[in-house]
Amino acid sequence: MSDRPRDPFRDSARSLAAALRSGEVTSRALVDATIAHAQVVNPLLNAIVADRFADARADADAADRRIVAARAAGCEEELPPLLGVPCTIKESFEVTGMPNTSGLVARQGVRAERDAVTVRRLREAGAVVLGVTNTSELCMWMESSNRVYGRTNNPYDLRRIVGGSSGGEGAAVGAAYAPFGLGADVGGSIRMPAFFNGVFGHKPSGRLIPNAGQYPLGGPETQPFLCTGPLCRRAEDLMPLVRLLAGPDPEDGACVPMELGDPATVDLGGMRVVHIPDDGRIGVASTLRKSQEDAVAWLRAAGADVQVHRPPELRRSVEIWGAMLEAAGGPTFRSMLADGRDGFSAPVEFMRWASRRSPHTLPALMLAVLETLPTAAEAQARAFLQSGESLRNRLEDLVGDNGIFLYPSHARPAPRHYAPLLLPWRWAYTAILNVMEVPVTQVPLGLDAGGRPLGVQVGGRRGDDHRTIAVAEALERAFGGWVPPWESAVAQRRGVGAFAPSLALASGRGVGVVGA
Repeated sequence: MSDRPRDPFRDSARSLAAALRSGEVTSRALVDATIAHAQVVNPLLNAIVADRFADARADADAADRRIVAARAAGCEEELPPLLGVPCTIKESFEVTGMPNTSGLVARQGVRAERDAVTVRRLREAGAVVLGVTNTSELCMWMESSNRVYGRTNNPYDLRRIVGGSSGGEGAAVGAAYAPFGLGADVGGSIRMPAFFNGVFGHKPSGRLIPNAGQYPLGGPETQPFLCTGPLCRRAEDLMPLVRLLAGPDPEDGACVPMELGDPATVDLGGMRVVHIPDDGRIGVASTLRKSQEDAVAWLRAAGADVQVHRPPELRRSVEIWGAMLEAAGGPTFRSMLADGRDGFSAPVEFMRWASRRSPHTLPALMLAVLETLPTAAEAQARAFLQSGESLRNRLEDLVGDNGIFLYPSHARPAPRHYAPLLLPWRWAYTAILNVMEVPVTQVPLGLDAGGRPLGVQVGGRRGDDHRTIAVAEALERAFGGWVPPWESAVAQRRGVGAFAPSLALASGRGVGVVGA
């Protein structure tokens, strides 16, 4: 039995779990290797903001003992599916003993006393949690930066954003800390970080996976729009993780039973593929447009029936998303920023921010101000709600019983830090699909000439999570999927080549831990 994993920095969680069960590798060696790598890279990225490395090593040792006992008894196939495999968790989820601030200074010192439902399910499946990862302040912005933990940088270019709000997860998985992580998405918070960091991310069908145990959680009527789901470096991990996470829980009244299909049964031949080039309002970069067209051409060559549509309702994506969230109710963003304090004043906080004394980030204050501005008149709001229902029906009709749609992941590849403040509405490409309650898989499609990840969203009818994931698996085979940052020539010229795990393990931190 080898003490060194074959490749803990490239393999899927599924293949690593199989290697663990067979005795080809130990969980302790796997966890030590990934910790050594993260300890070298994380000072540059700031993806993991609170680690549990000592506990993770203890969990790995316990997993190894369990595996050895099962192998001795000849029942290793009965072991939990992720036993001994490392992962990371977004800090907004409760993880016993770990911080749970969501980047809000007023919550510093808050530590979880239990696991969120989905975290519990992962740990019951044997996953080893390495730590929790950074978010935007209260999980409501495209840049994962806050006054508690600071800013997270992109593993492909440190000058660029990782997305939000699951940005720490995107960076951690993209930089190969672990094969998968857990995020949440109400406006693109899984898919944008997955896209900007070159990995796979799945926003499940609304109400498929429970959300209980997150902060902030929103009101009960917003739960169909908030979706918990995985980020992975390999597409084959998506469906097993969705199955593991899915299903009702007594803590989550919004989650409903839903029968899930099998990606292996999906046939691309004759599948309807709806190509939506853009929303008709926010222009898409030529590189992203071409990568989506390349994916469309490949699917057509594989036998899919390709149709091009641009639903007119998409032009009002921002307004529809806002109207549907407002109609769902729930606590205001201002009240969450105040965290129970009286007298929260955005103008006062802006003055404090200008003198660098505010505990809040500029995007959070801007959102608080926007929330106080007059909203659409009742008739106009009602029209946006009707447009939302119209779009939902139109997408369902276009996709049909055996189809998917392709839609841009964003208007541009990963922007520079602070750039979203100038052009804030580009998240419309992801947000609109939350209020549609449809499953969407973000698929990496290589890198552009500047070394930034490209990608596309694959969406489907509600409940057809297996179909969008099947297409993601096919596109991974065709286009290569995740490209490790250290393999990008452009990234190497910027110094990101130092992220190569071989250098991390040779740094001395892993000596005597990983084994000979």
